[in-house]
Amino acid sequence: MTTTSTRPIDPVLFVDDDPNGALRGARCARCATVTFPVQHSCPRCGAAEMNPEALPTEGVLWSYTVQSFAPKKPFLHTEPFTPFGVGYIDLGDVIVESRLTVNDPESLEIGMPMRLCSIVNHVDDDGTEVVTFAFAPSKEEAA
Repeated sequence: MTTTSTRPIDPVLFVDDDPNGALRGARCARCATVTFPVQHSCPRCGAAEMNPEALPTEGVLWSYTVQSFAPKKPFLHTEPFTPFGVGYIDLGDVIVESRLTVNDPESLEIGMPMRLCSIVNHVDDDGTEVVTFAFAPSKEEAA
């Protein structure tokens, strides 16, 4: 039995460094603005006290597009390039830009329910799968 090791692309993005958990945001202690990723000062009021906060794992698709050509370096991708969806997910207090698990624009609709998941971004030379977050339509069956 072969076990594939995985690691998050950036552990700071996830609560408890766990890519299968929630995204780590921050809430301003003064004005309650929520940011993702975590910021150390508030972009709205300038306060320096930002408290860590687990973001919701479900939201709605606010807007989207499909990346149909390979982005320039330093973006890592596998060959041959496969188009991928990119969208903004409204999580209530914050809108998060994210990869989508769907790359067919006919299967996406603004306002559709979405859920957080993890996907493989790339594989390191040692075979470690490097995972990042993405959002999938809530009605999509888990693979």
